[in-house]
Amino acid sequence: MSVDFDSVIIGAGVIGLALARELALAGQSVLVLERAASAGLETSSRNSEVIHAGIYYPTGSLKATLCVQGRDLLYDFCTSAGVETRRLGKIIVATAPEEEIKLQSIQALATANGVDDLQWLTADEVARLEPEVRCTRALLSPSTGIVDAKAYMLALQGEAESRGASFAFNTSFASARRRDGLFHVTARGSDGEAVDITCTSLINAAGHGAHVAATAVEGVSKAQLPPRFLAKGNYCSVSGKSPFTHLVYPVPVAGALGIHATLDMGGAVRFGPDIQWIKDFDYGLPDGLPEKFATAVESYWPGVRARTLSPSYCGIRPKVHGPEKSAADFIIQGEAEHGIAGLVNLFGMESPGLTASLAVARLVHTLLRG
Repeated sequence: MSVDFDSVIIGAGVIGLALARELALAGQSVLVLERAASAGLETSSRNSEVIHAGIYYPTGSLKATLCVQGRDLLYDFCTSAGVETRRLGKIIVATAPEEEIKLQSIQALATANGVDDLQWLTADEVARLEPEVRCTRALLSPSTGIVDAKAYMLALQGEAESRGASFAFNTSFASARRRDGLFHVTARGSDGEAVDITCTSLINAAGHGAHVAATAVEGVSKAQLPPRFLAKGNYCSVSGKSPFTHLVYPVPVAGALGIHATLDMGGAVRFGPDIQWIKDFDYGLPDGLPEKFATAVESYWPGVRARTLSPSYCGIRPKVHGPEKSAADFIIQGEAEHGIAGLVNLFGMESPGLTASLAVARLVHTLLRG
């Protein structure tokens, strides 16, 4: 039987786009199925657009390894593709002696992860860099930056298409079964019409839909899937001129990095995200965000009360752990995990997924090569 594509990718978020580019550059024929009208409309476009250094993740984890690798790949790709990035640097601040102890642990973990450029700052040194920040001590991460996420995704899509990759928008993955060395994939357009496709490899990068997509592949059972949770992160914008020139982070809290300050490409400041565990998709913004955020932020920015905070937007992370656990790694399942040759499932591709996207694509390509 003839094969229609070497690889079919489910999902055109930033991970799916990076995969399409990676495989197309390797000479594969690639089809990306995306149920939305265009790429990156969910998790990939509802985040802080931060290029993470790789500081916080457990040493040896996929998040740590792929974030450090992906950070450098991302900066290089954006330079060559003309996508704007800014290495603003991140200041992680301690506002009390017990938080300084946490900073020491963060610095040790970063070093173990290969992040060797962190710099200690005294309160006076922070005041010279960021006059409105109050702290007792801080760490500076020079390699942390921001990226125009939309432009980055467009560049990935454009390069993939220039190498022959095809994108089917408004098209959902329905099912797949493996027969005689090929996947027989059924997809459905927005009109409900079914289309049958054959491919050698099938990659499930469906983000929030990854669990449903995985169980639609014959031979994958629910028992092989990780847990599924939704964590909503809300953001607030700040009135007036930006008080900061760097990204400013408190020490992390359980399950999140704390309500921090990031800048967008226009120089405007936004605070967030918080963490709100939810059961169903809801992009509405809850009441009371400005006061909640101001209370959290004034420990390191006393001037927040002189400004107006306004609810801005939110994102929802596809997590594989719930509120009782502080963190979990990316889960990338190949044949060794589910026993189906040519199938790769990706779960829990939350932060630092944007930063790690190109490194994730390389790893999946390696898995497919065996």
